[in-house]
Amino acid sequence: MLRLTALLLGVGLLLTGSGLLGTLLAVRGGAEGFSANALGWVMSGYFAGFFIGTFTAPPLIRRIGHSRAFAFHAALATMAVLLHPLWVSPWGWGLLRVVTGIALVGLYTVIESWLNAEPDPQRRSRVFSLYMMVNLSALALGQVLLMIGSPAAATLFTVIALLICAAMLPVTATRLQQPEVPSVPRLTLARLYAVAPVATVAAGLSGLAMGAFWGLLPVFAVQIGVRDDGVPLFMLVAIAGGALLQWPLGRISDGHDRRIGLLCLSLAAAVVAVFAALPPIQQQLHLMFGLVFCYGGLVFALYPFAVAHMLDYLPGEDLLSGCSSLLLVHGVGAAIGPALAGTLMDRVGAPALPLYFATVLLCLAAFVGMRLLRHTRLRPHPAPFRPMLRTTPSALELMPETESPIHEEKEVH
Repeated sequence: MLRLTALLLGVGLLLTGSGLLGTLLAVRGGAEGFSANALGWVMSGYFAGFFIGTFTAPPLIRRIGHSRAFAFHAALATMAVLLHPLWVSPWGWGLLRVVTGIALVGLYTVIESWLNAEPDPQRRSRVFSLYMMVNLSALALGQVLLMIGSPAAATLFTVIALLICAAMLPVTATRLQQPEVPSVPRLTLARLYAVAPVATVAAGLSGLAMGAFWGLLPVFAVQIGVRDDGVPLFMLVAIAGGALLQWPLGRISDGHDRRIGLLCLSLAAAVVAVFAALPPIQQQLHLMFGLVFCYGGLVFALYPFAVAHMLDYLPGEDLLSGCSSLLLVHGVGAAIGPALAGTLMDRVGAPALPLYFATVLLCLAAFVGMRLLRHTRLRPHPAPFRPMLRTTPSALELMPETESPIHEEKEVH
């Protein structure tokens, strides 16, 4: 495990900078007079770039190798970050967010494919859990760093660029052998829906919710009266909820019909969102911090629940391609969510964001409820729940359940 320290340190530095950048842009954009609609489109650019990068990164890594691909994408991300304070406009930031998304998915793919070189299934499970813990911790640390400088200055953008450059040092200096990046086919969406309709719809709708969460929650915080120096704490509390509650919620679901878990999660999160939309509640900031902790804990678990439910039903040979397709569905939802929610916030104001969350979650609850009434569960749950964040298909290869035939053939030869 010690030999993976360089990779985990690199991704920790990278995600610290990424977490800081997302919140910083929302706060700085509001101070520059960007409307919620404009900020929504800007934040959608990141997820659109992330989606594009899942197609462009693997061929580039195969052509020039892991180390050079990492340096290439890190340089691209650094330039994009440093251009933000020089090109302060919604159109400019939107384009730069697309570039940032493409660069970051390339960086994640390099690290995750390297982590996948671990051949032992039991150790792969530990690596996956540790990797997700580093992800959440780094995102939380990024919120804390927002407190060290003024969003109006260029200092924090420089800090982010330094973090990305620092991430290159341990990763490009590693002595780990560069693995191959296998081509992971995607399961057709029609087949994925036919086998696991609840997982497919849950992935898409959770993407709609989480995209708006990451992109517009800082804007919402400012609009309800949280001071700029309190916004990172607001985000930190939400991330802490997601980090602390995923595991116990998932363990409760193991051995039961996970559709019931999805129904309960979506209904509970919708109720929390409705309370957060009430103006009298919004005036009590201590209550809002409690609500955002609960909301983060509930909504962060939706995508892992969808993955676990899908793993219960897909045959072994389709697990990895199914995970890749599920990630695609989630990513499309995440790209649409900020633009849609931002448009609503521009017209209605701060209550529009939690009401948007509640609407999406109630749609999910209604769909899952209809499936529960029409279809009974026909098989037990062989796959355990695993806390996770959405990154790239390479991260899902770390789960022993999704070990692909490609890996098995390599081990035989």
